[in-house]
Amino acid sequence: MKRRQFFFLSGGVAIAGLDSLAKSANSQTSPLDSDYLTEPPYFRFASIADSGTGTRSQYDVAEAMKRYYDRNPYPLVLMAGDNIYNQGEIERVELVFERPYKPLRDRGVRFQAVLGNHDIRTENGDPQVAYPEFNMAGRYYTFSEGNIQFFALDTNYKADWDNQLVWLENELARSNATWKIVFGHHQVYGSGHYGYNEFLASKLTPLFARYEVPLYINGHEHHYERTHPIQGTTYLICGCAAGLRPTRRSVWTARSASRLGFAAYEVYEKKIIVEAIAPDGTVFDRGIIDRKIV
Repeated sequence: MKRRQFFFLSGGVAIAGLDSLAKSANSQTSPLDSDYLTEPPYFRFASIADSGTGTRSQYDVAEAMKRYYDRNPYPLVLMAGDNIYNQGEIERVELVFERPYKPLRDRGVRFQAVLGNHDIRTENGDPQVAYPEFNMAGRYYTFSEGNIQFFALDTNYKADWDNQLVWLENELARSNATWKIVFGHHQVYGSGHYGYNEFLASKLTPLFARYEVPLYINGHEHHYERTHPIQGTTYLICGCAAGLRPTRRSVWTARSASRLGFAAYEVYEKKIIVEAIAPDGTVFDRGIIDRKIV
């Protein structure tokens, strides 16, 4: 048994349908139900992570995001951490954020960031929290877009976990949003360099199941990965906005790829359609995230 699978099975997180996940491990895509595509989505957004390198690869992905916007306008990009490499120096923000995403910023697209492990290397990330265009209302915060509520987490080892987890549970419990979407930097279920995160799985997986969170978005792993639903939650890694590391597959993996790109989301009443889009515009994953209907 692979090391990451051992931790996955022994980490105290019970996953309903584990046998069916294992049996579907060869499935790399999810079929789309055309019935949900007869009307336009009521909201679109994109996500990137591990983006802030200033390299040609970052600019290529940014250009693909602009081309996608031209066909399918969206008002929001989630930035799931490591916004500024290598040390989180705010002095580099022009090179690694303002310049590559200028076409989107000029069109009024808003970026909402969280802190990654590289971001906290300078003044614990405080300059990025204060930077206006990252729109961070704190190290962890929430905001809404219509009937979608987003919850931004600080998943770093220095995070104020005691207070943050109380805050998150309280906010999830009081939320009446149709969709609850959480994003942070670190992976919970991953198949790359870092793999399964036992600490975050023990803290977040039960909480997400209790309050019916259908989607968690993150980076840290430098690849793309979408899981099968785990207790109702899909975990999506989009840490491929500027650089790559190899990835494999795990029992929870619906699709994984070591390819540059970003994730684009179309939100409907009952489903979210997610696509992984490469710099040349190729869609290399397309999946469905269902909302639990009570």
